[in-house]
Amino acid sequence: MAIKAGIPKGTRDFLPQQMRARMRVMDTIRRVYEKHGFEPIETPAIENIETLMGKYGEEGDQLLFKILMRGAKAASGQCDLGLRYDLTVPLSRFVAMHQNEIGRIFKRYQIQPVYRADRPGHGRFREFYQCDIDMIGAPAPVAEIELLHAVNDVFADLKFGGLVIHLNDRRVLRALIEVAGIDVALETTAVTAIDKLDKIGREGVSKELTERGIAAEAAEKLLDMIAPKESNEATLVALEELFTGHEDALQALREMRTIVGACSAFCGDGRAVLVDPSLARGLNYYTGAIFEIQAEGLGSSIAGGGRYDHLIGMFSGKDIPAVGISLGFERICVIMEERKMFDDTRRSVDVVVGLFDETSLAPSIEVSSKIRALGLSCELYSGFDKLAKQFKYANERGARYVALIGSEEMTRREVTLKDMLSGTQTTGSWDKLSLIEGNLCFED
Repeated sequence: MAIKAGIPKGTRDFLPQQMRARMRVMDTIRRVYEKHGFEPIETPAIENIETLMGKYGEEGDQLLFKILMRGAKAASGQCDLGLRYDLTVPLSRFVAMHQNEIGRIFKRYQIQPVYRADRPGHGRFREFYQCDIDMIGAPAPVAEIELLHAVNDVFADLKFGGLVIHLNDRRVLRALIEVAGIDVALETTAVTAIDKLDKIGREGVSKELTERGIAAEAAEKLLDMIAPKESNEATLVALEELFTGHEDALQALREMRTIVGACSAFCGDGRAVLVDPSLARGLNYYTGAIFEIQAEGLGSSIAGGGRYDHLIGMFSGKDIPAVGISLGFERICVIMEERKMFDDTRRSVDVVVGLFDETSLAPSIEVSSKIRALGLSCELYSGFDKLAKQFKYANERGARYVALIGSEEMTRREVTLKDMLSGTQTTGSWDKLSLIEGNLCFED
């Protein structure tokens, strides 16, 4: 009896055409990151459970994929390992283990899958890629500006418009919670509720705040204060007036002013910065600036991150300044597909070399090698079928050219090239095959 084919909910298979599109996005991200001086690393998908637990907040910890102990201990139901939830916590563990090898300032990028035991909605999955950049050892705010500049350039290269960088700071949120009259012991629970503002709206957040033990009057005061004003300057001035005596929050506002001003040097073409006191980023480890990037017409972000100066210290015993941002790779690909932003990904090979019979096999292999040496992809047809069938196959593969070597061409070391776009055919010496301005042809 055959096993019923299927995959777990929240996971996907990718067809070749989809993989070509994804690889183009990933190559763009990698290229831009490296142009900005970030270096690649990888970490294992499996981490010790104590590495992961307690870093993501109450809701994040519930979404960890945990791995039961093996062997006789499995019956206990205890877990000692887990699949990584993000790339930031593993990076912090990595830095603590390799401090002597990475230098004082470490700029890293990492493109790997992460795992969430979630009920994923549109554009969200249980296994998905993140594309992170982080600066370790660099204080605010220049490092934040570097990250936002790099991510801005990624979206510019991907031809995204209508993007807004939402900017806030955890020190600002903490001060707002205090000014609202909320017990500092409820800061984490308040941030968790505020983080849902874009999903459940003001009324929903107000209800959740009161359900979490926060007085209704204090909840409404907080929600009034976190609403952005008509301009960044108006928002910053309003916050400054609230924070007399809150030096940490005032320092955060000074850094935010610097970030907003610097971003004007590279933001453009439909990209802007918004000082947004309602931005919360629900993860527990953020300590300073936080940011999210939203695209026009979408209800959620396509990139997000922030400063986490204490996280590495959990593993090394010494706090190290750190800030990072992660691109929502899967959401980016879904959006680009829905908006038809991908170039044609149908072509899977540039040239198909046809075969007439066994005698044409050796010269056809020689020609295919010459074509590949020019930098084009090339494959040998897999049999000796009629030419019509071979041309049909080349069309199915999206090939630009078909190369044919008949008995007469063999005697003269010649090959006939058919351009599948224009329908034209040319014949010349296969020793003079050349690539000129992207076109396969013969040298004069």
